[in-house]
Amino acid sequence: MYEPPVDPQNPLLELRRLTPARIALGRTGTSMPTRAQLDFQYAHAQARDAVHLPFDHSALSSQLTERGRESLLLHSAATDRNSYLQRPDLGRKLSDESAQTLRDYSRAHPGGVDLAVVVADGLSALAVHRHTLPFLARMEEQTAIEGWSLSPVILVEQGRVAVADEIGELLGAKMVVILIGERPGLSSPDSLGLYFTYNPKVGLTDAYRNCISNVRLEGLSYGMAAHRLLYLMREACRRQLSGVSLKDEAQVQTLESDTGAGLKGNFLLSPSDA
Repeated sequence: MYEPPVDPQNPLLELRRLTPARIALGRTGTSMPTRAQLDFQYAHAQARDAVHLPFDHSALSSQLTERGRESLLLHSAATDRNSYLQRPDLGRKLSDESAQTLRDYSRAHPGGVDLAVVVADGLSALAVHRHTLPFLARMEEQTAIEGWSLSPVILVEQGRVAVADEIGELLGAKMVVILIGERPGLSSPDSLGLYFTYNPKVGLTDAYRNCISNVRLEGLSYGMAAHRLLYLMREACRRQLSGVSLKDEAQVQTLESDTGAGLKGNFLLSPSDA
């Protein structure tokens, strides 16, 4: 990341320690400095690469097998990356062959599950490659403690968020969560998103889903994302709903909350200024 010359008269420079946003870049005449422009072009190239990176489902499936987790590979109705990007509707449903595969699996394993677990490449297979396994490890620790039953990990090529509703319905799942690569930003080409739905079925809109976004090392931690997902699962089953009617009010433990103090005031200010 480009670092401009230190200027004690520019208070914005202090904010650069707190955010990857492109602020206080400086200038050369009426233009940005060359290093800042090159940094921008590099970030843009990373974002484009993330969108077009092929989904390495074979490697992910092998890693899941090593951890004792069964997986099932499906494909959306989008036949390739170009059709996926140009026809969002095709990424929201399974191909006919994959839908039949899932029906056959469901007939062979009747009874349904509490949570169907879906992984799709979305707009950043890079995010899926980097964050799926460590997140699932944290999630499965908590679901095992609470006794939730899980489906095999359903891997979907060229998938979008809504494809999880069809998968959950075909599996007879009470709930579904899809781990999907989010649209890359200029500082986050590998952001993983989680979309959770209670009572999934074809035709639901985004209003019926809860989103937990920016799961990555520089964003929301795996443990915190799993904590929030488990909260949503418990509340969804208690209230029998999800989406805009279900708010994420999971309590977050902090160092200060253990003493009853909690977080107070403006966290951007030093204690002496608060």
